[in-house]
Amino acid sequence: MTEKYAVVVIGGGAAGLSAALVLGRARHRTLVVDAGEPRNAPAAHMQGYLTRDGMPPAEFLALGREEIARYGVELVRDRVVAVTRGEGLTGVPGGDPTGVQDEELSGVQDESLSGVPGEGFTVMLAGGRTVRARRLVVATGLKDELPAVAGVAERFGRDVLHCPFCHGWEVRDQPFGVLASSPASVHQALMVSQWSKDVRLFLHTVAEAELSDEDLRRLAAAGVEVVPGEVAGLVVEDDRLTGVRLADGTTHARSVLFLAPRAVPQTGLLEGLGAELHETPFGAYPVVDATGLTTVPGVWAAGNAIGFAEQVVHAASGGYRAASAIVGDLLMSDLDAAAQV
Repeated sequence: MTEKYAVVVIGGGAAGLSAALVLGRARHRTLVVDAGEPRNAPAAHMQGYLTRDGMPPAEFLALGREEIARYGVELVRDRVVAVTRGEGLTGVPGGDPTGVQDEELSGVQDESLSGVPGEGFTVMLAGGRTVRARRLVVATGLKDELPAVAGVAERFGRDVLHCPFCHGWEVRDQPFGVLASSPASVHQALMVSQWSKDVRLFLHTVAEAELSDEDLRRLAAAGVEVVPGEVAGLVVEDDRLTGVRLADGTTHARSVLFLAPRAVPQTGLLEGLGAELHETPFGAYPVVDATGLTTVPGVWAAGNAIGFAEQVVHAASGGYRAASAIVGDLLMSDLDAAAQV
């Protein structure tokens, strides 16, 4: 028999665990499906989360998993490859069930899972398990696609960084480089000048003519040096960044390099369910209301599944908002159904 849950949470990061915590405390039988691929895994620490500033991301998630288990929430290490709503199967393009293990934490709760006839979803996991849910929280996040520059991927999260709010304090007053990926990288160079007065903007594949007069005025006012020419790679000595090497062979001594990864939203499940998306400079994300409800009834989204700039603290808040809205939605649905009997 297919197992039934009030809510299936897809994604076990800050948003998904926060939603699961609220749902568990509200006595709803909840399953979290976690593929184990948090966006901030490359970072040694997370910053800017009150009372958790400096905590390693892995430790934060481990504590979250412990907390939801107290309320009987189940967590399985697996991947959702398809969701059915009514007739037909909606899958994730390229979903691969190979090699996924099913490690489950069990719990019991929620007295009534029958719900309203016709509502709900069937969720298929890569490991072969199929479950039913009355509501869904999609917290699948996004992936950061890095520039194809030698050394960048290996140093990402250490001394190759993307967010000054996340890492600026820890690298303050060091020589910064900023790798331009578009004219919008000017904004990043200006922002990081808050944490260091020694900043060089490497135009890389951006032509100097693409910078506006306003860009150049602001860069000059901030003391940011503009360096034309393509970046060929990084100079690393004793396991630390020491320089940026251009294609012409010249090297600039730098100990930190900021860049803007290309955001790749993980929206396959939402698209398959027919969720409306809207285009942003950082990719297409689902249209949601203030609680995270998508245009698909019964489906909420939270965390980086709804936007590029959702920090851990924002993701946790978004998961909380989604879960509290779901609690009310399920209650009203059941009360309306009972009133019609």
